[in-house]
Amino acid sequence: MSTRAKKIFLLFTIVVPFLAYCVIYYTPMFRNAPFKSTEFESIEYKWGVGNNLENTYNSATGDYQYVDGRDSVIKTNVKLRHNDMLYLHSKAAEIGFWNFPDVIANQGTNLKENKALRYEITFNYKKKSKKVIYLTDYNEIPKLKGLAGQMQILVSKSINDAEERYGKKK
Repeated sequence: MSTRAKKIFLLFTIVVPFLAYCVIYYTPMFRNAPFKSTEFESIEYKWGVGNNLENTYNSATGDYQYVDGRDSVIKTNVKLRHNDMLYLHSKAAEIGFWNFPDVIANQGTNLKENKALRYEITFNYKKKSKKVIYLTDYNEIPKLKGLAGQMQILVSKSINDAEERYGKKK
């Protein structure tokens, strides 16, 4: 058998079946992905101490309410750009936000009575949503605490950057 015939034989017996297997196996996974960027609609972000979440942001409406350093409630309208939304979706996928538990709090924590700083991040899609409640006093799994904190910082930074852009346009 010639060298060329060996290469062709190898190609048809190993490479082609492997590629066919990959296409057949992975196509349904990508098609049925639970959180697709094409179906991504909005983000809801709330934070505060204990059960009192008076700081809120909703990207669908652009409503942004927060308490400033002088305990004044500031209400404004801030819209995230499409690129900002895609960035947050891709970072959430990279960090593994979809695999986070719904509540990131220490075992036995009463969410209604806890006085720790609390964040609620909700990613809304056409068919479903993913909501995570994160308490900053969480200390059971350091890696999870770090990832949840990183996601919270990304969302907060994106909103603040959009607010600065919007403020400069006025």
